[in-house]
Amino acid sequence: MDAGRDRLETLVRGAGARERLLAAAIAVAAGLFTFLIAATIFKYHSINHDEGVYLQQASMILAGQLELHAGELADAFHPWFFIEDGGRLYPKYQPYPAVLFAAAIGLFGEPRVALAAVAAANVALVYLLASEALDRRVGVVAAAVFAAAPLSVVTTSVFLPYAPTTMLNLTFAVLYLRGVRRGHLPSALGAGLAIGLAFFGRPYTAVLFATPFILHALVAVVGSLRADGLQPFPDALRRNLLTAAGGLSGVALTLAYNVRITGAPFRFPYAVFAPEDGPGFGHRQILGHSLEYTPELAVETNAYVLWYFVTRWFTLGSVGTVCALAGVALVAYRLRSAADSVVPDIESPAAWTLGGVLLSVPLGNIAFWGNYNILGDMTDPTDGFISQFGPFYHFDLLVPLSVFAAVALVAGYRFARRRLAAGYSPEKARVALAIALVLTLPVVGVANAGLVNEPLERHAAYTDKYEAAYEPFENESFDNALVFVPTPYGEWQNHPFQSLRNDPGFDGPVVYALNRDPGEDFAVLDAYPDRSHYRYTYRGEWTPSTEGHVTPKLEPLDVREGERLAASTTVGIPDRVDRAQVRLTVDDRYQTYTVEDPGDSQTVDWELAGDGVRLRDTDREPLAVDGPEEVALTVTLVAPGGSTFTYRQEALVRADGEQVDVVWPPDRSVCPLVTDCGREGTYLPNQPDEHSEWVVFETRLEEGAA
Repeated sequence: MDAGRDRLETLVRGAGARERLLAAAIAVAAGLFTFLIAATIFKYHSINHDEGVYLQQASMILAGQLELHAGELADAFHPWFFIEDGGRLYPKYQPYPAVLFAAAIGLFGEPRVALAAVAAANVALVYLLASEALDRRVGVVAAAVFAAAPLSVVTTSVFLPYAPTTMLNLTFAVLYLRGVRRGHLPSALGAGLAIGLAFFGRPYTAVLFATPFILHALVAVVGSLRADGLQPFPDALRRNLLTAAGGLSGVALTLAYNVRITGAPFRFPYAVFAPEDGPGFGHRQILGHSLEYTPELAVETNAYVLWYFVTRWFTLGSVGTVCALAGVALVAYRLRSAADSVVPDIESPAAWTLGGVLLSVPLGNIAFWGNYNILGDMTDPTDGFISQFGPFYHFDLLVPLSVFAAVALVAGYRFARRRLAAGYSPEKARVALAIALVLTLPVVGVANAGLVNEPLERHAAYTDKYEAAYEPFENESFDNALVFVPTPYGEWQNHPFQSLRNDPGFDGPVVYALNRDPGEDFAVLDAYPDRSHYRYTYRGEWTPSTEGHVTPKLEPLDVREGERLAASTTVGIPDRVDRAQVRLTVDDRYQTYTVEDPGDSQTVDWELAGDGVRLRDTDREPLAVDGPEEVALTVTLVAPGGSTFTYRQEALVRADGEQVDVVWPPDRSVCPLVTDCGREGTYLPNQPDEHSEWVVFETRLEEGAA
């Protein structure tokens, strides 16, 4: 007990206590702010649907799984960016960030706790790194600069791998420099383990960050061997062998994971998903997007990305970048001059490695076409993913930029203090500096808040859009349900509806399946016969923009079956309609008839049986239903001028010659001028204000002949 009290007093009153407490306060504030943003602005996640991939991985890890086993229903349950392999589904991404999210879910029931922890850890590690390289005051300022950067604020608040990987890279840097400075072997080993885990998470990112440290280690080892040989065994060689061993353990883990998932050590899951998506030049491709990525295009792309980084996504934009460049110059000067200076002391290893990261990250990113893909219009910083998340592939650049900017700011403060002390008493000098800080900090804060608020406002608009789309789920409590979800971007789950994720065993209170063709939908229904069935759809067109909110509908479904089923559809008709054309369609076959001068409503009777479907007002033979089919019934109203309005319903029907099954109610839409308008015309029976007052669309189904 006394020992613990002594340690606490040392922390509070010992050397550097004030700086440590300030750094801790900044780290805690960053964590809390990150959690707040993640829980509000990103309540339904962001437009980067990779978030759903990592959260799905997290749930799999908690269930003790590295892959999903969906069997014959794999295509109906296929999550975004997962690879399908004979009924097995596995993600293209390595599982490191998902482990953090899984831990937060397991311990706290809330994955956003992991985001807050990463934010706080990164800020604390920047403080430790700058303190190790220079001094604690620089560490405090560097932590504040890092925490305030728009790129740090936005990217850390979403379930993406960039900030978690930087946390490991920072841990590596701190421990490496501590090992060099103090000859501490456990730190050297810890550094290797940290960068090894970073490699497991994002290999290319880890290599780019570690390259300057590796070069420094090689120079140190070679120099030590030249000076002293192997007798006695050089400390530099001992330390770096431990670091290398730790790092190689991460490489071994990565290769073992590859063997487990893809069957080959050097066959990464991302390469299985898209073999031409990795670093390099030439033809690059992922899914349907391809490009000839030339060195010229790479340089142009990265020039724009870096420009937007330093002008919009670093703390204070251009002003902060100028401070960082000034810090680089001051450090270079300090290394050349041992004279008394306002520039904090910096040891050569820290200067060279941090300066090297300033080069290795941007140079290495030239070879990665992902930087092209985050841009929309290259000349427009408010277009594309970069407008929402910033240049996240360059996230590690925040580390050296924050440290060097802090060097300049601390040096500027010390210079001002010295000049004031030369003409005023120490007390007056401190008061003058305090007043200057009080006047300056609010202005600086407002300026930086403007940079942060711009992307957050864009994300808030997307949150409003998702909130409208998910509204039916907010009011529904599922116990044992199956919900069919739409596929606006193709047959992918969680793209775009990330919040509608399945449990790893596809056996949770609600199971989500893609709404696809009749045979595949019936296969899902057959697999889950004892659940309550629903169809989630919406009125409108889903687009990536914030404009055009959709109006959602969650409709209960029932699978009705019998030897013969009688259906009737009643539609409302406005004045000035000449005729109504009724049409029943199966595949490319149809039956039709016309009603002249209809009244204010029209009822259509039709029949479903084991031998097919038919309109009751015709004497034709039934239209055969060969297995699962989509049966469409349309009632098209024609006005004197030729304009039309169509009621359309599409039912999933399965017949075997003796019995017929139908999913009821049908999917209904109302379409001005065309006979098929997709979800633009989805009928919303519980929201009459969405339609003209004369629109009525009722449909009934009973067992037996009509």
